[in-house]
Amino acid sequence: MGKIRSALTTADGIVIIHPNWWGQPPAILKGWIDRVIRPGVAYEFDEGDDGEGVPVGLLKAQSAIVLNTSNTPSQRELEAFGDPLETLWKNCIFSLCGVNEFYRKMYAVVVTSTPEERQTWLDDVRVTLNRFYP
Repeated sequence: MGKIRSALTTADGIVIIHPNWWGQPPAILKGWIDRVIRPGVAYEFDEGDDGEGVPVGLLKAQSAIVLNTSNTPSQRELEAFGDPLETLWKNCIFSLCGVNEFYRKMYAVVVTSTPEERQTWLDDVRVTLNRFYP
């Protein structure tokens, strides 16, 4: 994990891609978050703060992109659940770790998508990544 933590602390940008499983990242990615995005690596608390305050972000990255796939239509996700992945990545992780520019996009519905739709999604990913990281 040391190499990954080191890469994260020096990265100019961060890209995370994962499926939406019950409004969350898969458990293996959640475990990665817990082992990599840690105090002393991605954030710290001010001296004398016992962890009850707001973390001070340590990441150098100027931006983070999170791309998701889902079997739930985006509008239904918003109406039924709010946007739990946006809340998690933007508010609970990246903003607290010092990454202020955030972009997330959901590609759905996977289960009924055609090969042409999936190709359009891949093309959109390329355009998005080139826009943020030319």
